[in-house]
Amino acid sequence: MNSYKIITKEGNGEIVEKKSRFIAAVYSVENVEEAEAKIAEVSKKYWDARHNCYAFVIGENSEITRCSDNGEPSGTAGKPILEVIKGAGVTNVLVIVTRYFGGVLLGTGGLVRAYTQAAQASLADAEIGEMVFAQKLTIKVGYNMINGVQYYLEQNDIAILESRYEADVQFDICVKEEDIDKIKSGLTQKCEGQLEIIEGDKGFYPM
Repeated sequence: MNSYKIITKEGNGEIVEKKSRFIAAVYSVENVEEAEAKIAEVSKKYWDARHNCYAFVIGENSEITRCSDNGEPSGTAGKPILEVIKGAGVTNVLVIVTRYFGGVLLGTGGLVRAYTQAAQASLADAEIGEMVFAQKLTIKVGYNMINGVQYYLEQNDIAILESRYEADVQFDICVKEEDIDKIKSGLTQKCEGQLEIIEGDKGFYPM
């Protein structure tokens, strides 16, 4: 696996079904402990709600999944939320849907639809990015080469992660493994060999 999707901006959503309010929120979480802490926090915030149902998926390979109906009929809340997350293909994510009961029973089908729609609304409000397996490179050039390097990176759709202006200029970038030779060669040609490229760590980086 060379990439996976994550939440880059958390989102919220709310729907009303037969006077019941379903308030949904999506959170970025790195591990089970972080997810559990957020669930406890939201449950405390909405202490007077009838249900705080949730689902989360964690891990580069989405290997950890968990969901809870929190008192709703089995399979009507947590599982539908989990299916929405899986459908979006996102990991390291927690979705919590809080229900304030409106006095009218929705039935199992109605509950599944409501929790699904609320979860979808929160994910639609969030922003999703991609973590890609890549290598970090540091480009060291003189000040006279700044514009050329920036132009080359922009043309190749490579973002500058960090810039440092010292005795020389240093740009940190991330490049997919299969593109490293091409980018290094292109930069060397652009700068007529007047640069240094330092290879950094390989791993998953936002791109």
